[in-house]
Amino acid sequence: MQYFHGTKIDFISKRNIFFTVSAILITVGIIATGILGPVLGIDFTGGTQIDIKFKNTVQIEDIRTAVDGAGLTGSEIKTSGTDNSYLIRVKGVKDAPVLVKEALTAQFGTDSYELLKSDEVGAKIGKELWLDAMLAVLLAVVGILIYIAFRFEFVFGLGAVAALIHDVLITFSGIVIFHHLGVINLEIDQAILAGLLTVVGYSINDTVIIFDRIRENKENIKGKPLVYLVNTSINETLSRTVNTVATTLIVLITLLFFGGSALQGFAFTMLIGITTGTYSSIFIASSFVVFYNEKVKKVDVKGGANAAVV
Repeated sequence: MQYFHGTKIDFISKRNIFFTVSAILITVGIIATGILGPVLGIDFTGGTQIDIKFKNTVQIEDIRTAVDGAGLTGSEIKTSGTDNSYLIRVKGVKDAPVLVKEALTAQFGTDSYELLKSDEVGAKIGKELWLDAMLAVLLAVVGILIYIAFRFEFVFGLGAVAALIHDVLITFSGIVIFHHLGVINLEIDQAILAGLLTVVGYSINDTVIIFDRIRENKENIKGKPLVYLVNTSINETLSRTVNTVATTLIVLITLLFFGGSALQGFAFTMLIGITTGTYSSIFIASSFVVFYNEKVKKVDVKGGANAAVV
């Protein structure tokens, strides 16, 4: 569906404005993250994981009320595959299984549930998982740089990585800020990590589509300056970008409000990441290619006697 067919929007001429806006957002985000600090979940800090199976149907909100009433606030509660089975994860609290059993007994009765198993997640293992998570994100970014550099040119790889770093920093700082605002529980766990890695993949996909069109237009439209080629390529892929983002955001908003607490962290991470990823594909990655050619390679990107293309 071509909602934006034939558009001639000059995206690149405003690149310095958007570079400035992004720099401000990233700086504020980093400062806020440094002051507030990310709140790590049980996956990374250690704690107790308890499997419970109820005989009758219960609401997850009622379980949370019971667990919070026992002083185990911030616990993670989600369904565990089979009917009426739940996974309760409590941060490093001594005798957590005993406290959970007492809370559930008081709320639902002695014979209303069965404790299937209880496992401890050590703090050391949690720290190792956190380091592995950061390494996974770093390796993903490096791998993408190598891939884009081989598929296109090195400057395109730099532009893609600049956009990815931009997306990850803004998304991560957004998670920290919104968690501390109390809007939504966004402790850093494996679901949010999965969301961040998915954001990296989504963002680079959108960027590659624009880069592909730039490469095609470079061959098909001879004698045009770089700014013209990039603007034309972005406008030609604009309908595809808007359609993809709109349909994805509808799904994510639905998951955020109706998917339950187990999916909220992932949905929120994707919601911020996809929004910033779409923005960065146009105003960061593509604009960086123009910026690099103009400032480093000294190419006349706007046209004129010395105009050239990448």
